[in-house]
Amino acid sequence: MARAIWSGTISFGLLNVPVRMFSAVARRNIALREIRESDSARIKHRRVAEGTDEEVPYENIVKAYELSPGQYVPLSKDEMSALAPEKTRAIDVQDFVDIEEIDPMYFDSPYYLGPADGAEKAYSLLASAMESSGKAAIARFVFRNKEHLSAIRASDGVLTLTTMRFHDEVVPPSDLDDALPDKKPKVAKKEQQMAEQLIDSLSTEFEPNSYRDEYREQLLALIEQKAEGKEIVAPEAEEPKATKAPDLMAALEESIAAVKDKGSGDGGDKASKSKTKAKAAKGKAKSKTKSASRSKAKASK
Repeated sequence: MARAIWSGTISFGLLNVPVRMFSAVARRNIALREIRESDSARIKHRRVAEGTDEEVPYENIVKAYELSPGQYVPLSKDEMSALAPEKTRAIDVQDFVDIEEIDPMYFDSPYYLGPADGAEKAYSLLASAMESSGKAAIARFVFRNKEHLSAIRASDGVLTLTTMRFHDEVVPPSDLDDALPDKKPKVAKKEQQMAEQLIDSLSTEFEPNSYRDEYREQLLALIEQKAEGKEIVAPEAEEPKATKAPDLMAALEESIAAVKDKGSGDGGDKASKSKTKAKAAKGKAKSKTKSASRSKAKASK
């Protein structure tokens, strides 16, 4: 059974829905140990006081803010937990917005929200109403001694919560100084059309299971080979060269031709099916919009 990592209450208006939060991500990182190369002895890290070899017990360690070099303001766990105690178990909904309006750069970590015992009906009501509206709830809550902004969404009767970055945590392009060109280079109309054609030819439906962590797979294969005593020869990594401006059209034309050749096989069928589905979905959306407009017009009459 999944273990809840946090519990609280979604609150908006006079409605309170007790929920439990579960991780929606299973990290697949490969754990690597640190050892001494000469004899494989494990390396251990100790917490020691600076300038001494004295190890400090965890219970004697407190957080502190550094005002200036060597001058700190210590903050105890009790002092930090006393901040906004009324929010520690509440997910306070601030607004409901269209999810498409949120730049993906603001999203951080995803979680599932499940109903607490006895709150199943209220949970289902909220999930159903949110799914029908197509809106996401923007909320604040305290988790692991930090206030988080979050987006709550509903899909197939399940609520999900994704923590978000605050506005001042997202670096605007204007702060990149000379990393971006001062003036936007002129792009020929034909070059843009060719680039759009290449994008269109590579477009398909998003299928998460078609993308794999190839680096992790290669690392596992490397570990197996070394465990079997095989000699490993590291290949030379070659960095792709940037396409120069005069060669843009030629590169685009060759890329489109390569995609067409590849598309003559199974990949082409898959891409064409995806495009057909996408066009059908757009057609349905347009017809729904027209129907809704007609209904409103009749109602106004």
